[in-house]
Amino acid sequence: MDHVIIKNVEKTFFNKEEKTSFTVFNDINLNIKKGEFLSLLGPSGCGKSTLLNIVAGLDKATNGVVQVGSKTITAPGPDRGVVFQEAALMPWLTVLENVMFGLKKKMSKGEAEKKALEYLKLVHLSKFIRSYPHELSGGMKQRVSIARALAMDPEILLMDEPFGALDEQTRSMLHKEVQFIWEQTGKTIIFVTHNIRESVILSDRIILMGTRPGGIIGEFPVNLARPRQPSSPEFVKLEEDIMKQLAGEIEKVMKEEMGDDYNSKKASLLYGSNRNMGEHI
Repeated sequence: MDHVIIKNVEKTFFNKEEKTSFTVFNDINLNIKKGEFLSLLGPSGCGKSTLLNIVAGLDKATNGVVQVGSKTITAPGPDRGVVFQEAALMPWLTVLENVMFGLKKKMSKGEAEKKALEYLKLVHLSKFIRSYPHELSGGMKQRVSIARALAMDPEILLMDEPFGALDEQTRSMLHKEVQFIWEQTGKTIIFVTHNIRESVILSDRIILMGTRPGGIIGEFPVNLARPRQPSSPEFVKLEEDIMKQLAGEIEKVMKEEMGDDYNSKKASLLYGSNRNMGEHI
C-alpha cells in the first residue's frame, strides 16, 4: 500500500529584488509504501532536504502535490515526525521533560510521562531521564530527539541527516538503534543521507537525486538480509554500483565549485575509492 505519494513536484526559489530564480528540482515522482525504509541520496544542493521539508509540510512545492494516503500535505501535522541533523533540545528541560513537551498538549501530565518513559526506554536512555542536554553526548542527544519524535506517534518518521555530525563509532551504534526502532514500530521512514554505506545498511530502497536542477536519476532496491555486513560481496557491489551512478553528479558539483581546470579523472579516482562520501556529496 502506498503511504506517501509525490506527484510532479517542483521547487523553485525566487529572488524578487534581483528578479532571478533557480529551480532546485523538478518532476519528482515517487511512491513510498507503508512501513518502508527509504533513503534519499545525492550531491549537495540537489534538494534532498528540501524535498523532505515539503513532505513534512515545513516548505511548499512550487508545483505538484504530496499526499499521505488520500490527504494532500499543506502544513505540518501529527502524522509526520521530523528528526533533524541537530537535536534541537531545549537546554533548560531534562531529557524526560524534552520528550514530554509536545505530549502535554495531548494528554495529562501522568500519561505524558508514562509515554515519554516508554520511548526513552526504547532508545536505551532510561538512566538519563533527569539529565540535561549539556550533560549528554552527541549520540545521546540524537536518541532523545528520536524518542521525542516517536512519542508523538507519527505514521511517518522523516530523518534529515540525523547522524551526519557524529563520529563513526557513534553512527554505527545509532544505525542499530534506528533499525531496532523501525522493526519494533513499523513506521514509514524517509531518511536523507550523504553516506552510501549508511543508506545500504539501513534502507529497503535508495533513491538517487541528481544535481540542480535535480530529479530522480536512479533507484536501488536493497535486497540484502539484515543485519547487513559491509564486507560481504553483495554489499560491496551495491556500494560500487551506486557510486558509479553518482560519480558524474559529483563531478558536476566539483566543476561548478572549482572551475574548468577541475581534473575529472583524478577526482573520479579519489571519490570512487571513498564510499563514505560524507562531505563530498
